[in-house]
Amino acid sequence: MCYIITHAFLDEFSSMSFVTVPELKAQLNIDHDLDDALLSHQIDAAVAHVASFIGAPLTEPLPAAIRQAVLMLAAFWYETREAAQAGGAPYAVPFGVHDLLQPHRVWVV
Repeated sequence: MCYIITHAFLDEFSSMSFVTVPELKAQLNIDHDLDDALLSHQIDAAVAHVASFIGAPLTEPLPAAIRQAVLMLAAFWYETREAAQAGGAPYAVPFGVHDLLQPHRVWVV
């Protein structure tokens, strides 16, 4: 059996609050509301990435490792808004995110 992750599957998570904007603001040490819409978008994108990587829908309550991976990824994308920096190598998913998610992956044989 093989799972195919579709856009409909990922869009299902955009309205769910697995991680909140205040939690991400605490992760980033932000105390203003100017970027709340962007932070919300970063959370949605991080949740979609995590769900796609583990190959299964996310459900509440999230395990601490998955919540941390979403926070790390959303914070990284907020702070690093480009795929590469001038004169440097392209950025990848931050160190540790996939390590946190690996035990939660659904393997289909």
